[in-house]
Amino acid sequence: MAAAGVNFTGPFQIFAGTSGSSGRTGLIDTNLTLGRWPFRQLPLPETPALVAKLRKRGVTQAWAGSFDGVFHKDLTRANAQLAERCHRQGRGLLVPFGSVNPMLPDWEEQLRRCVEQHHMPGLRLHPNYHGYKLDEPALEKLLALAARRRLLVQIMADLEDERMQSRLARVPHLDAKPLVALMKNHSSLRVVLLNWYRAVTPDLAEQLAAASVHFDIATLEGAGGVANLIQQIPVERIVFGSHTPFFYFESAWLKLKESVLSREQMLAVSTANARRLLS
Repeated sequence: MAAAGVNFTGPFQIFAGTSGSSGRTGLIDTNLTLGRWPFRQLPLPETPALVAKLRKRGVTQAWAGSFDGVFHKDLTRANAQLAERCHRQGRGLLVPFGSVNPMLPDWEEQLRRCVEQHHMPGLRLHPNYHGYKLDEPALEKLLALAARRRLLVQIMADLEDERMQSRLARVPHLDAKPLVALMKNHSSLRVVLLNWYRAVTPDLAEQLAAASVHFDIATLEGAGGVANLIQQIPVERIVFGSHTPFFYFESAWLKLKESVLSREQMLAVSTANARRLLS
């Protein structure tokens, strides 16, 4: 729910009225998913309407995975459809992140197609939905290949709050502890942990940030959540992510608006950190 007095009608504005500033800056949303969630109807199921909503809110780039890449066995088709949607319907805003499951025998071919056929700059992994842990040897092989290919890797810690899950699809939180060692073993690897807040303790978050893992803000809870997170981990490790359309975009938008951040911190979280990761 929007707080009283907060206006969501215009695009994202960071420094309205600040001397020397235009008062606006674009957002890079690192956590968007296309397609249909199988357990309930989400808002804006059609890609053009979703893109129009994001543009209205001032988003200039959105990194998109697909629900088909989570639930479908045919990842070849899921990734091809994701790339097509982003290209045909994304209007220059959507950037596709392909799904690869290292437990499948053809995962290396899937990764190759993501890079060479679909020209995807990164991957989005779903360990707890695809049935493996982060200490799985096949995952380390995948991450090593991703580092050599200079791919950005997003790891989804959660998709749905465990209290809201269907009894037919009980999925545990991701155990992110092994990621610390993986990052140390692959120093050039770039990783963003998505929807991590309920799965990662503050101590582990500090360890992961020290190992160069980045974190999105979609599942942060409590007043001043972004400002509080900056007290725990460097602002350079935090990126804007909304988990749209699973969450209302305005939820993440408000997290930035209600936090007391400096100009440099706001620009880092909203745009600069994500741009640097994808450069």
